Amino acid sequence: MKFNVQSKVLYSQASAVSKVINSKNPMPILNNFLLELKGNVLSITASDIENTLTGRVPVMEAEGEGRFCVDARRLTELLKSMPDIGITFEIDDASLAIQVTYNNGAGKFDFIGIVGDEYPTPQVSTNENAVQFTAPTNQILSGIDNTIFAVGNDTLRPQMMGIYWDIMDDGITFVATDTRKLVRYRNSVSAPGVTTSCIMPTKPAQVLKNVLPRDTDVRISIDDKRALLETAEITFSCQLLKGAFPNYNRVVPENNPYTMTVDTNSFLSALRRVSVFGDQGQNQVKLRITHNEVAVKAVDNNYCTRAIENVACDFDKDEMIIGFSAPYVMEIFSTIPTSEVVVSLSDPSRPGVFRPSEQKDNTDLLMILMPMNVTEF
Repeated sequence: MKFNVQSKVLYSQASAVSKVINSKNPMPILNNFLLELKGNVLSITASDIENTLTGRVPVMEAEGEGRFCVDARRLTELLKSMPDIGITFEIDDASLAIQVTYNNGAGKFDFIGIVGDEYPTPQVSTNENAVQFTAPTNQILSGIDNTIFAVGNDTLRPQMMGIYWDIMDDGITFVATDTRKLVRYRNSVSAPGVTTSCIMPTKPAQVLKNVLPRDTDVRISIDDKRALLETAEITFSCQLLKGAFPNYNRVVPENNPYTMTVDTNSFLSALRRVSVFGDQGQNQVKLRITHNEVAVKAVDNNYCTRAIENVACDFDKDEMIIGFSAPYVMEIFSTIPTSEVVVSLSDPSRPGVFRPSEQKDNTDLLMILMPMNVTEF
């Protein structure tokens, strides 16, 4: 086999595909890429058995067809350090000796491949009963971006260790929760026209966030065990989590009558500074909210540290004192994209509801955070 390919184009796909590979694999061959040449297209596949990602790269001057494995780290590091130039691969079909050259032989690299048939055949398809639809990649990426920070990590609640996709005729709702916080993001930019649901684990969600191209369409197929996503550039198959996701609509407070509107950056900056002086074990921040100002306070009695800052706000109640986890509030304010955040409250013992001041067209973003017990400010 022989083919020529642009080094940076190949590096871009190899780097993306390598995100599936675990740092420690039960099978040494999973440390390799599976490369397959068909016509003028080179496919690069990586797998950890549960997740399989294939990227496709156009090549030139292709001779022959076949499949072989190469060490993923070595190939990626080589491509990373190469200039953006055409490189030539020559593979001896019998011995799988691989020679990579560029600039008319000025650079020459030799290594040995592994028989492609030894690579575990990745399961990249779903069954015939799968639900299929097409969606814009921006719709999927927005769902992951807005919810992934709220995914739980408690192995006793495996259903919460992923993002729940509630797919309806008119849109998709993405939900994540760790019992302390919950994010619900509805997106009806595109209507799937089908009804189903699944729980995508954190790792495949992170992979999609990094490799799924924007501003194109993705074909999605979901059955009771796997999800398959395909674009012109990639094919990604992942194993889904089993079990029933909690009824997220039941935990959304129906009556939070008091509303605080605050500048996103001002409040987030103050919170970052104040939290430095708080108890790093509890990570609690106290808020005293009045008509036009919210006082942000953190205390660590063990080290005699204390910090307080005042931030302008608009609140339609005389006063309320409530406590939250500082890291959770910072995650919420960092995720909400608008210049102001609207916080709906009921009393210090009930969850707060965080929303952007303006929802984007055909979207609805809502975040819920449980309070922490506060006896005094």
